[in-house]
Amino acid sequence: MADYKNSRTHESGEIFSFISYSFFLTLPNKIHYLFCDVQKRMVILRQYSRLSAYLGSSLISQTLKIRVRRANIINDTLLQLELHTDGMENFNKQLHVEFEGEEGVDEGGLSKEFFMIIVEKMLTPDHGVFIYEQESRLFWFNMHSFESESQYRLIGIILGLAINNSCILNISFPRFIYKKLLGYKAVFQDMHQLYPVFYSSLKSLLEYEGNVEEDLILTFTVEYSDVFGIRHTHELKDDQPGLVVTNENRKEYVDLYTDWLLNTSVTEQFNAFRCGFDLVCSSTPIKFLFNAEELELLICGKESLELEELEKTARYDGFTENCQTIKDFWAIVSELSADERKKFLVFFTGCDRVPVGGLADLKMSLVRNGDKMDSLPTAHTCFNVILLPDYNNKVLLKERLLKAISYSEGFGLL
Repeated sequence: MADYKNSRTHESGEIFSFISYSFFLTLPNKIHYLFCDVQKRMVILRQYSRLSAYLGSSLISQTLKIRVRRANIINDTLLQLELHTDGMENFNKQLHVEFEGEEGVDEGGLSKEFFMIIVEKMLTPDHGVFIYEQESRLFWFNMHSFESESQYRLIGIILGLAINNSCILNISFPRFIYKKLLGYKAVFQDMHQLYPVFYSSLKSLLEYEGNVEEDLILTFTVEYSDVFGIRHTHELKDDQPGLVVTNENRKEYVDLYTDWLLNTSVTEQFNAFRCGFDLVCSSTPIKFLFNAEELELLICGKESLELEELEKTARYDGFTENCQTIKDFWAIVSELSADERKKFLVFFTGCDRVPVGGLADLKMSLVRNGDKMDSLPTAHTCFNVILLPDYNNKVLLKERLLKAISYSEGFGLL
């Protein structure tokens, strides 16, 4: 915090701050600085809203409020966020989500659930905004999408809002997309992340020792099919259509092919996506603090689910770590399958990804919630709290816990 204050003074050249030399900083330090910056902006906007209300001027909301229907979450979110695009400062406010027809006050848990649901909906291939590449198990922009640019701008806004509201997203993009968000083009070495087989083929072309022109018979023309199966062609060199690939120009061919595939073929989609991200994050220090790998971790967290880390920092209310119910609880958790572990994490945090600092950073709390045998465990996802009845029966505890984590969406999430 002290260095954050120094960094604000350093901008005027008065005090040294490590923030201006971010390559010295660890990732947790960078995230802490970003958190301080975001929180300061939110406090200033809340104070401004209160001052406006006190002075009797127009009423300004202290939070970014959106009210959505689960069945129509994309369109509802799009319509409401579009109203705020003229005032970028609105995106720096604390997000407040309401699900229509449902009770619940958003103390962070509903926001987590909102992010989880909307990302899942937008990444669904049937939605047509992104395509899923089976060989890499990653999502990429659909160059043939019929959806408007506003859909891509929305997912960019969602990424930015998730950062500002400290929510981890379960989103599988190639890492170079974060490199592009930071202002760099994707290059040939990045292709292996998304298209590993094609990358290997092009790499073999560069290393081929025979006569490329006579043996491989390639040209600077790309052929591909759209969603209707209609064939299209694209000239990598407009001024030389049908140019033959030779030993001498094969590197240029690979570079131009890479640039078309990862950059120019999805220019409209990516620019809209970046525009949405910048609407939220352009006023934050993200671009000078983080590299692509760090930005990916900031947004997506880690995938490793070593739930044993939770037990080391868990806190208890009404229980002690030596209670039989607690011992049974951790024994059951340690036996969960990979899929069940993800569901368990979603159940009490609202997300199946792990923060950069690891599961120990979550500081989960287990609170005794009576001893009714017919009650299910519930959770406050905003505080990472599990309300656990004192079953005093391992078989019953396992049955109730598995049922709770399997049906947690919209239930037990407060």
